[in-house]
Amino acid sequence: MKSLNNFIVYLEKKFEDEIETEGGLKLYIDTKFEPFKNRVNEGEVVAVPAKHETGVEEGDTLYFHHLVVMADAQPLPVDDNHFVVHYHPDHAVSSQAFAYKSKRTGKISALSSWSILSHVEQKPEASSSSIQIVKLKEPQVKTAKVAFENKKLKDLGVNKGDIVGVKKDSDYSFKIDGDTFYRTRLDDIYYVEA
Repeated sequence: MKSLNNFIVYLEKKFEDEIETEGGLKLYIDTKFEPFKNRVNEGEVVAVPAKHETGVEEGDTLYFHHLVVMADAQPLPVDDNHFVVHYHPDHAVSSQAFAYKSKRTGKISALSSWSILSHVEQKPEASSSSIQIVKLKEPQVKTAKVAFENKKLKDLGVNKGDIVGVKKDSDYSFKIDGDTFYRTRLDDIYYVEA
C-alpha cells in the first residue's frame, strides 16, 4: 500500500475496553461513557507519506491524536482496521501524528512541530498543622522535561532533558509502554530553564 500525504495505521481495535484481573477474569468497559479516556492512540504503520521524509518506516509504532478513532474517524473503505492519520511536516495543528517508535531501534522521536514531554516534580506546597490542603484535581503541567528528540526543537537549541515552561491547558497526556507523557505544540513552549 502506498500513501501520498498521510500515514496509514493498522488497529486491532479502536478502544481499550478490557481489564484483566490478577486471577485472569476479564472485565469489559462500556466506552460510550468516557470515549476520550479509553481510545487507542497508537498503531502499527502500514504506509508512510511518500510526499514527506519522516524517518518512519512500515512496522513502526505511530502515536496519534484521539480523533483518529473517534466519531469522524477515517477507516479505509476496504478495511475497517486501517485508519488514515493526517500528517503535516510543519504544523502540529494539521498533524494528527505526533510521535513514533522505531521497530528496529526502539527509539522514540517526535514528529512535525509536536514536543513530547515528561512530568517534572513540582516543589511541594507549604503545609500547615492546622490547615489541611485538599486537592480534587491533579495539577496541570506548568514545567516539564523534553522526553524525546525533535529536530525542530533542536534547531531552536532545545534538547532532550531540558526543562521547559508550557502554556496552561496545552499539554495532553498519552502513554508509551505504560508510562505517561505529554504532547504539546512547539508554539506552546514559552521558555527553557537555564
